[in-house]
Amino acid sequence: MFSWLKREKQTQEIVDNVVGALKRVYRSKLLPLEEHYNFHDFHSPKLEDPDFDAKPMILLVGQYSTGKTTFIRYLLERDFPGIRIGPEPTTDRFIAVMYDEKEGVIPGNALVVDPKKQFRPLSKYGNAFLNRFQCSTLPTPVLQAISIVDTPGILSGEKQRIDRGYDFTGVLEWFAERVDRIILLFDAHKLDISDEFRRSIEALKGHDDKIRIILNKADMVDHQQLMRVYGALMWSLGKVLQTPEVARVYIGSFWDQPLRYDMNRRLFEDEEQDLFRDLQSLPRNAALRKLNDLIKRARLAKVHAYIIAELRKEMPSMFGKDSKKKDLIKNLGQIYDKLQREHQISPGDFPDIKKMQEALQPYDFSKFHSLKHNLIETVDQMLATDIAKLMEMIPQEESNLVSEPVVKGESIFINFSLFSLSFVA
Repeated sequence: MFSWLKREKQTQEIVDNVVGALKRVYRSKLLPLEEHYNFHDFHSPKLEDPDFDAKPMILLVGQYSTGKTTFIRYLLERDFPGIRIGPEPTTDRFIAVMYDEKEGVIPGNALVVDPKKQFRPLSKYGNAFLNRFQCSTLPTPVLQAISIVDTPGILSGEKQRIDRGYDFTGVLEWFAERVDRIILLFDAHKLDISDEFRRSIEALKGHDDKIRIILNKADMVDHQQLMRVYGALMWSLGKVLQTPEVARVYIGSFWDQPLRYDMNRRLFEDEEQDLFRDLQSLPRNAALRKLNDLIKRARLAKVHAYIIAELRKEMPSMFGKDSKKKDLIKNLGQIYDKLQREHQISPGDFPDIKKMQEALQPYDFSKFHSLKHNLIETVDQMLATDIAKLMEMIPQEESNLVSEPVVKGESIFINFSLFSLSFVA
């Protein structure tokens, strides 16, 4: 344990140094561009200190009874406040499991007004969501390095037709933008992907690099059945994810009970260590992830500025504003093409056209600002100089961190004290 704590201290110094610089760069160079072109109304709220300072977060997503809550308990090696486990849909809320010296539960309405937490923008989803949102706090070593978000079990059959009363996929999208890992859990006995689960997976698009997939409860089937289940899962995922890369699937049974079928024990242990090695890297790579997210935000903010300025330029000065506005929204794709050619912008940097068309509806385009080249140039200089310096700083400092070998058995407490786990004997 002490070995990891020493390495964690070095890691935290890197994160603190980079995050402090990112805050200054964002406020002085990117934020003025965002505010001038109403970026926060169209895309993502203004970044506050908690957005930069937050620990790495893991988001768990899956249909009900796939073992999401049990997986959290397995990582923590203990229950957390508000835990409910059962074969029926037991988790009906978003639960952020975070570190605190005091064990307790913070309701959603209190969470979104806490200036020290990063959840303030979630207030826009209203009371229907906030009544289904809470933070469970407890003092455990795992949560000193990461936070975990449990989600409501995704429904299937007739149950998925029930309206949750809030924008479920919108909340998922909000978390997906901000977390470091998204874990999709599947039950080896329940591979059907419901319509709601499909929509949830689609809401995670654009964050493919964060997604990890777990085929859970794999000890409940024998070796031959497991091969068939794995093949069926890959086939189903191929239809939903629609990515050229083959998704990485971890196979195992993430709970503390004896295995039903023992023949795959070695496979499960190896898969488990691979997954925990990936999760253990999150604190070490936190600075790089925050840097990467700011780069993506800056590119989107630049494109947004070009779009807003172009719409302003196309508006007539006197008559026919309403009809021109309708034409511009309808033909937004043509404006995208024009801007792509004029400014050599990658097509992947443009926001989703349908969402942008919907967001533009209530605005008076004649009140938009024209293009200010000095704001664009400031952001370009930030990407070319400030961000480049921080990119050089991270590998240089991280190279001093010694990577320790992964071991099995109880000694995992020493080398993987982040998770404080012991394997089933």
